[in-house]
Amino acid sequence: MEFDLENPLTLSNEEQHPFSDPIEALFAVESDHMSPLAGGHLDLSARRDAVSVILQAQFGCNLDPFVAYLAVNYLDRFLSKREIPSGKPWIVRLLSISCLSLASKMKKTDLNLADFQREEGFIFDSQTIQRMELIVLGALDWRMRSITPFSFLRFFLSFFSPAQAPFLHALKARASQTLFKAQNEIKMLEFKPSVIAAAALLSAAHELLPIQFASFRSAISSCEFEKLWECCNAIGDVAMDGCNLTFEMVSSSNTPVTVLGRHCSRSESERTVGSSSVECDLKKRRISKLRGALRLSQA
Repeated sequence: MEFDLENPLTLSNEEQHPFSDPIEALFAVESDHMSPLAGGHLDLSARRDAVSVILQAQFGCNLDPFVAYLAVNYLDRFLSKREIPSGKPWIVRLLSISCLSLASKMKKTDLNLADFQREEGFIFDSQTIQRMELIVLGALDWRMRSITPFSFLRFFLSFFSPAQAPFLHALKARASQTLFKAQNEIKMLEFKPSVIAAAALLSAAHELLPIQFASFRSAISSCEFEKLWECCNAIGDVAMDGCNLTFEMVSSSNTPVTVLGRHCSRSESERTVGSSSVECDLKKRRISKLRGALRLSQA
């Protein structure tokens, strides 16, 4: 059966915990699925290189983003428990490929690792990948049904009541986009999955459902989640970084050599950069307002 990140606990999993409510079980065990920075083992350079390989596979192979997300989750959990030998960059690549392979198996997704490896200029045979998979499985105690922020979206969406289904779908989609983007940030490893989910939905609600935002913020605040407001600020930083990066990429585009090319490109570039600048300014103002609204709830 395909693994669903929104519903990670099977019936057998739930029976192992003294909770009749699956949500209670999720909150009870989510810390066991974290990749704490405090563990001291996390090699930030190795993580950056490994995440890069996984993202290359996602975009190069048109991979389901949930597969890549799950692969990075396995990667982080592994790196928090095991050290990567220095001077052996091929191990990082092998680890990335193995995490991708495990994630694709859990999601029942076909992934041609041989083709991807040929394009990237490195090839590991199937036996080598399988041996590394076993090492990863051992480090993760065979807990492959990861509890992630996606596991808590449905719970927090229930705080929007009453709300029409299209609004909830839009809210969930926007929060999901934020979660995909935020996973690449090392700062996110400091927070519990439930806290990240709440922060992503708060950000989405402030943008898409401003009228209901205050009541949703109050409901979330009543739960007293640890580091929630710090996580909200980190989510805002992720959005700001993405906005700045987009603007830099657009504004630094190459200029054609012909006079006509220069004129057309400059005109189009000015419109594009101007549009991007306005969108970024609006986004920054929304994020600033969100942070102000969150500070009010803390007062």
